[in-house]
Amino acid sequence: MNCRIGCGACCIALSISSSIPGMPDGKPAGVRCPQLSPDNRCLVFGKPERPAVCLSLRPREEMCGRTSEEAHAYLEFLEQCTDPSC
Repeated sequence: MNCRIGCGACCIALSISSSIPGMPDGKPAGVRCPQLSPDNRCLVFGKPERPAVCLSLRPREEMCGRTSEEAHAYLEFLEQCTDPSC
């Protein structure tokens, strides 16, 4: 499966604990990645500065759903499930 062009759900809904360009301390869940273009495309895709966590994330039907809204909802749910305070 390929990423849905212009979705960006994984670059917004998920937290990233490692350093990313523009956010040396990582990115909290629900915050737009600074490397996401206005049309929701990754600006560091294929570049060496792309974080390892982003490289390892692969789109899957369960994760991406049929729409960007479904992807956001599912990823927000996953993020909540991994929150240690829950």
